[in-house]
Amino acid sequence: MTPTVVLIGAGNMGFAMLEGWLKRMPKLTLHVVEPFKAFRQRAETAGAHAVAALTDLPTDLKADLVVVAVKPPMVAMVLADCTSLAARGAAFLSVAAGVRLASMRSALAAPAAHIRCMPNTPAAVGEGMMVLCTDTDLPPRIRKLTEALMASSGEVAWVGDEALMDAVTAISGSGPAYVFHFIEALTAAGLRLGLPEDVAPLLARQTVAGAGRMARDASVSPTVLRERVTSPSGTTEAALSILMADGALTELMARAATAARDRGVELGREG
Repeated sequence: MTPTVVLIGAGNMGFAMLEGWLKRMPKLTLHVVEPFKAFRQRAETAGAHAVAALTDLPTDLKADLVVVAVKPPMVAMVLADCTSLAARGAAFLSVAAGVRLASMRSALAAPAAHIRCMPNTPAAVGEGMMVLCTDTDLPPRIRKLTEALMASSGEVAWVGDEALMDAVTAISGSGPAYVFHFIEALTAAGLRLGLPEDVAPLLARQTVAGAGRMARDASVSPTVLRERVTSPSGTTEAALSILMADGALTELMARAATAARDRGVELGREG
């Protein structure tokens, strides 16, 4: 049976997911709820049926999954209007950062399966890290559908304990910013060494992109890859003697990730 999905919110993240779904699952029945006209028209052009409000959906619509892709403060308001979809058996997936499963359940106020996803920005180019968690015993078809949808945006992983989602946010959610800053720092180092302004950023970007692809596709660990690049008494070893002295970079990353994790916990309490 062809699955039916309702996407609420077709902004940047929502639309990126939508495009991936339609490419990988062309038989998917997809309804989009998006109040902003330009975004709604964009979704329609991509091949989805788009409406301005939940009340504009067919009154007898029976969805397998409702994906909520709105800003975190809007999630509760959106879910509060989804009781009829829940009554007809829909499960609910939120990609809003920091919105707990308990908050979703409280906002919906109707029995339903709830799933939480922490995506990251490379999902926009199909290279995301999509981490899922649930406190519900999901029907196999819903779990399979959820994994298939999220896989269109990148790699998929599940964590069994929702408390770990703050750590997920600290590593993969915020992680792209760390990498972007590393590219900035590597570019600045190149400029200090005299490289032209058009060459230094190119070297930094492509080096990170190429190394990342090697790390992803290699059959060996990043440690082995690093060792292969590092010749005894060579240039790489000289640089790594700075970065790895007393675990300098490892300790710095641990402190940074811990700060991000702790802030995520605080935001969850504030919400």
